[in-house]
Amino acid sequence: MTSPDTGARLDALEARVAALEEASGAASPAAQRTGEAGEIGYHGSVRLQEGAGPITWTIGYDAAASLGLAAGPVSEVLAALGHPVRLALVRRLLVGPAGTSELVEAADLSSSGQLYHHLRTLTAARVVEQDGRTYRVPDSGVVPVLVALLAAADLAGTLR
Repeated sequence: MTSPDTGARLDALEARVAALEEASGAASPAAQRTGEAGEIGYHGSVRLQEGAGPITWTIGYDAAASLGLAAGPVSEVLAALGHPVRLALVRRLLVGPAGTSELVEAADLSSSGQLYHHLRTLTAARVVEQDGRTYRVPDSGVVPVLVALLAAADLAGTLR
């Protein structure tokens, strides 16, 4: 039998191992995929939730190979993040798990039916996961989601 926080503890351990590997110079399999076109990547160490440990993530990937990534899953994530209501939900969930009433309020929705419609899209894209009666951004998705938001803001010219 596993405790409710087993997933969070496993995510924290994986983050710590990744940080130790990075500090020692050991490369992850993704970081080893670098070709002549160069490498792109991102990393982060964030602590958005009160009382939680830091979430650390690093990835490097061959720049040319990134053009060949499967379009279906990539476009599903971008579409899920591309709606203002879903963006409001994800922003709320980045600071911690929340139940339906909190999410209805955070996104200024008039019904839970609207909420469930948007949550289905976010969960199908694996941006959000359900944990009992609450929803959350998985630890492994926190830094990638923040990077996607930052990259979108950069493309939009709002960081300047």
